[in-house]
Amino acid sequence: MSHLNRRKFIQLSGGLGLSALTNLKSVAATSASSPKLGVALVGLGGYSEGLLAPALNLTNHCELRGIVTGSPAKIPSWQQRYGLLDKNIYSYDTMHELANNSDIDIVYVVVPTSLHLKYCEIAANAGKHVWCEKPMALNTQQCQRIIDVCQKNKVKLSIGYRMQHEPNTRRFMQFKTTQPYGKFTKLVAQAGYGGNGLAADNWRMQKAMGGGAMYDMGVYPLNGCRFMTGQEPIAVTARHEKSHPKIFTEVDETTYFTLEFPEGLIAECATSVVKSFSQLQMDCSNGWYALRPMSNYTGVTGYTSDEQLFPAIKQIQQAIQMDDDALAINGQGKLLVPGEEGMRDIHVVEAVFESAAKKQRILL
Repeated sequence: MSHLNRRKFIQLSGGLGLSALTNLKSVAATSASSPKLGVALVGLGGYSEGLLAPALNLTNHCELRGIVTGSPAKIPSWQQRYGLLDKNIYSYDTMHELANNSDIDIVYVVVPTSLHLKYCEIAANAGKHVWCEKPMALNTQQCQRIIDVCQKNKVKLSIGYRMQHEPNTRRFMQFKTTQPYGKFTKLVAQAGYGGNGLAADNWRMQKAMGGGAMYDMGVYPLNGCRFMTGQEPIAVTARHEKSHPKIFTEVDETTYFTLEFPEGLIAECATSVVKSFSQLQMDCSNGWYALRPMSNYTGVTGYTSDEQLFPAIKQIQQAIQMDDDALAINGQGKLLVPGEEGMRDIHVVEAVFESAAKKQRILL
């Protein structure tokens, strides 16, 4: 399954039933130093159903206790499967009533990107900590509003960049300081999955909803380069490639972008929802190291020029992510991906679209 994308993974796994995950319990089992925090998932689409909810059965520091959905027909199966109490079931219209529910400590917003701001605001105003799925929002103004409302209500905000929690990714991130292969000379970062698009009414095919390759997958190579180097890009040059113009009428299907970092470092990046690729390679003065694949849910493996191999982990990435964030909320560890990190990516995403539209290099 190392080369499966989100959609195919969920389709083939059939939602990763509890029986399929039971064998992984021993991997995640450690004694909790404090009571588990209660999580409510907002939006019961494929990612919540197939990955987040099952992962919450493996976490040590948080657990699924509630849902927010606009599809009443989904409620009985979710209650049966996860033992959810009636009082912890909400619609989008009643979500604000979470303010009166002490069972729920965290709200994980897993809806289309254009709706992140709305439901993050409702969650924060209800006094709940906010986990917002990536990408954070459509633009930096929306990102700042999410940050502001969380600060106003004194709740923690984390963005769902699971790769910043993934052990092999974190191992290689440390090389920017130790430099075992010398200084960076070039980066190559690619994340995409093959396909022919979706139905026109699917939100991923609609510009106003935050669809397209750059928002969906482009933040992986973008954030990966920033994370690995510890640097911020100073300029970007981008272009779109169309192979299905009659299908992708509103959004990008493949986008290539070059990030320029200080001291002449270049990162060649690509993202697509019609082409499959997934790698992050750091070329250095005395060798290289790479993650292949770099953005998949499973199989993220590390390779080096001196033939070291760092096998993929057995844990569920989302379980590690949510446990890390829960610990940070409890004051045990650092919040790895705060809202400011998500906003920095969106700043670059906006510049990517500007560069492609104007066909020119954009300073950041």
